[in-house]
Amino acid sequence: MGFLILVFYTHTEYSACAIWITQGKLYILFFVYLFLTLGTTVALISVLDKDSGLNGKVICSFNEDVPFTLSPSTQDNMYSIVTKSNLDREKQSIYDVTIVAKDAGVPSLSSEKSITIVVSDVNDNNPEFSASPYTYYIFENNSPGASLFSVMASDCDEGDNSRILYQMLRDGKDNTKLHSFNLNINSENGDIMALKNFEEKDSYDIDIQASDKGSIPFRTVKSVIIKIGDTNDNPPEIEVASLSSAVSEDSRPGTTVALISITDLDSGMNGKIISYVAEDSPFTLTPSIQDNMFAVVTKSLLDREQESRYDITIIAKDAGEPALTSEKTISVFVSDMNDNSPQFSLTPYTFYITENNPPGASVFSLKASDRDEGDNALVSYRILRSESSENKVTSFLNINPENGDILALKSFDFETLKTFQFQVVASDSGTPSLISNVTVNVFLLDQNDNAPVILYPVSSNGSAEVTDHSLFGLDRYTGQIRTLRSFTETDEAEHKLVILVKDNGNVSLSATATVIVRIVEPKEAFAASDVKSSTKVEVENNVTFYLMITLGSVSTLFLISIIVLIAMQCSKTTADYTSKYLQETNYDGTLCHSIQYRSGDKRYMLVAPRMSIGSTIVPGSHANTLVLPDRRRASEEVRAIV
Repeated sequence: MGFLILVFYTHTEYSACAIWITQGKLYILFFVYLFLTLGTTVALISVLDKDSGLNGKVICSFNEDVPFTLSPSTQDNMYSIVTKSNLDREKQSIYDVTIVAKDAGVPSLSSEKSITIVVSDVNDNNPEFSASPYTYYIFENNSPGASLFSVMASDCDEGDNSRILYQMLRDGKDNTKLHSFNLNINSENGDIMALKNFEEKDSYDIDIQASDKGSIPFRTVKSVIIKIGDTNDNPPEIEVASLSSAVSEDSRPGTTVALISITDLDSGMNGKIISYVAEDSPFTLTPSIQDNMFAVVTKSLLDREQESRYDITIIAKDAGEPALTSEKTISVFVSDMNDNSPQFSLTPYTFYITENNPPGASVFSLKASDRDEGDNALVSYRILRSESSENKVTSFLNINPENGDILALKSFDFETLKTFQFQVVASDSGTPSLISNVTVNVFLLDQNDNAPVILYPVSSNGSAEVTDHSLFGLDRYTGQIRTLRSFTETDEAEHKLVILVKDNGNVSLSATATVIVRIVEPKEAFAASDVKSSTKVEVENNVTFYLMITLGSVSTLFLISIIVLIAMQCSKTTADYTSKYLQETNYDGTLCHSIQYRSGDKRYMLVAPRMSIGSTIVPGSHANTLVLPDRRRASEEVRAIV
């Protein structure tokens, strides 16, 4: 009797191997099942018996309790091995069974053979994680690429059905997308590595999937919680959200000039920030309505003229140990307001101008400055004019409105104008315009542009050319002509004196006059006074009137002179005078101040008669007349009758 075991049934879901058993020898029998259910035929067994009839009819059975059964087939001596319960490879993967075959002969003959049925794996188990839930504690400052922790899953299947692949989900919860960029997982061993430091939160919840390598893989998803232990490794970050390029100097305290964002990637106390403006500054930080936002505002009034630009340093410091600090400097410019009027460099101005200045030329210049800038500092000038007679001189002045140069439209004459005063107004171009005034005092300086004019009495330095140096003398500082002695009978009746007068200018100017002194008797002097009768009729009355006053005055002076001469005669003293051109000798008379009058085109002066040595010729005598030159003539003879 022999056994033939065949696998006659094939299916895409399972496969089988055949094992020949003959003459009591077991070669191999191995089945691989991918998926088996109750009543599934595993194989067909053919039992061969060489006898015939009842002796050749065979009945087969298992001699033990196994999850299989033998079912007779429709063909003679054929049996099917059928599962009578579900197989579970994970509980028992190998079955050693014995098949007993008995014929129907008498006595019955039997044969048994042992076979091994191996249950192959079917991927019917999900991967299972070793712990639930997963919670890990790590520090934030891990080096990128370093392993943080590992997850582990197992599968009861075998072969590829038990090999696990790990994957971090990227389309799970909202936060897994973000965290998947921070973490990476080793798909073979489940090691989770950090791609960068963790700073956003103090904990993370991520999803990790474990799947086997079966043809139809089974998957399991596990939630992993990561607790981050913070270290103070991030200084505060200061960012300028908005900044005004300039703030007006008239801004009220509390005006916002910039918005600042200050953040710290650390958490807890390491993320608490203290911020302020460094040093003494007219600016301060105030919290905004938004988290981590601060406003830079003015805390006092600004003055562009004192400070036109502020470099504001903002300091942010966290509360970690040790504390980390950051700084940010922003520049704020102060825009100008027209709050300063022009200021002159001097007040008042005093200028000295030499007379005979060229008309239309600049004589002096004013300068005003404005502490503002731009148009607010653009200064223009004008002369403040009035209708008063005192300021009529300003009509001859003009000013350049751009640079303050003063121009004289005519020449000034020191002999007619010594000084004058006016005001200049400086105004800026701001809105509204601000002005300021300054007083200008001008003094004219004399030039030597007038030659001396000889009048009587003469008060300039001079010299005299005389015919008799022993009779007359000239004081070079006062211009007084004096007699040096008394007249005698031998003296000439007429003496010619040439007077030279010079000034002390750089270029000295001079003038000359000729004085003729004639010695006459008293009656001749009166005759000379009658010359006035030859004048025109229309001036006679005036001359007579002035002559009467003059004669009365001269008479009075004559009496006084007599008294003085008597006193001088008694004292017997003489004056000592020197002259540049005459020898300094004692003289006894003086041709001094006298009374002048005009008759026609001539002028006359009355002097006293001859006197003794030490006396002066006293005007007022009716018998003495000095003829003086007319001022309208440059030089003419002056005749004196003594």
